[in-house]
Amino acid sequence: MITSATIFGLCGAALIGLGLYGFVTQVHLLRRLLAFNVIGSGIFLLFGATAARTPTGATDPVPQALIITGIVVALAATALGVGLVLAYVRISGKACLPEDADTIDGGPHPSSHEDPPE
Repeated sequence: MITSATIFGLCGAALIGLGLYGFVTQVHLLRRLLAFNVIGSGIFLLFGATAARTPTGATDPVPQALIITGIVVALAATALGVGLVLAYVRISGKACLPEDADTIDGGPHPSSHEDPPE
């Protein structure tokens, strides 16, 4: 029988999968940060779903307290990440890492290779 905890668990697993896909495929740093937050939200939802699956039907308050604490820590880490991304963009002028620049244009930049010897 499908319970609400099972549906929440499946939705949490789907959020984790979508976040991993976004984290791997996106090159823009803010999009990667957003994908990482989607992964965290899926983990929180999955953890809450496992807390609700007790034989007596009662929920355990300890995982709920850990989820609330995790949300606060994730908010602080996201604010720090946004600040770091903005500082990187201010310094470099680009919103993606140098090793990801090849994937944006579909190939290596001409400036990344040395001129052939004449």
